[in-house]
Amino acid sequence: MRSHEIDYEIHGDDMQIVSVELDPNETVIAEAGAMNWMDEGITFEARTGDGSQPNQDIFGKLLNMGKRVITGESLFITHFTNHGHGKQEVAFAAPYPGKIIPLDLKEIGGEIICQKDAFLCAALGTKIDIAFSKRFGAGLFGGEGFILQRISGDGKAFLHAGGTIVKKELKGQTLRVDTGCIVAFSPSIDYDIQQAGNLKSMFFGGEGLFLATLRGHGTVYLQSLPFSRLADRIIQHAPRAGGSSKGEGSVLGGLGRLLDGD
Repeated sequence: MRSHEIDYEIHGDDMQIVSVELDPNETVIAEAGAMNWMDEGITFEARTGDGSQPNQDIFGKLLNMGKRVITGESLFITHFTNHGHGKQEVAFAAPYPGKIIPLDLKEIGGEIICQKDAFLCAALGTKIDIAFSKRFGAGLFGGEGFILQRISGDGKAFLHAGGTIVKKELKGQTLRVDTGCIVAFSPSIDYDIQQAGNLKSMFFGGEGLFLATLRGHGTVYLQSLPFSRLADRIIQHAPRAGGSSKGEGSVLGGLGRLLDGD
């Protein structure tokens, strides 16, 4: 299925929004809950598939639902269609600070592999599938990088990532990355998980027990602030039961609040 041709504009800096302009009868698909606003002529419908295979049988639909369960995403993908007259606009944003990465799949070979929560929206005709790593180590110790998504088609797709985004072009060299910092990479890149270092470094270095290894020729997108890292920091510094917290703003922390009578 050929993807619909859509126009878009990205707004903002650290909390970005992508607004998609649809001609009559054009459709964009998005993760559930990503929509910000839409014009009156736009209608939406939650479906169990991405719409790239309109004649798919019931077994195929059930298989796709099972894959969605594995990735931890909603069972449904929302389809937004312009049933009005003239061009209509619908906008999408991710729920945490970061950047939106626009991709023209036709220009990058028709396919990209990304983290399971990186997909934001895409033109109808784009296929969203699960991609397991072929390496045993990646499957056993991959953590965030174990379950990946394969985005394929010939239209525009949009990924979201946390913090600052860095695009790297590998030309045969090897890149070692925290598994949570990978956003997406070309399917030509070889992906594996390796031990981070010696035992002391693994347990006390603060960088995790394993690192992702990317090697080969292709494009890699990295993020500075994975959502899991952001969530961990918030939980770490959130007030605990009884009103106590770590007290990051105080040199003495809890002792300082005790001396202040808190």
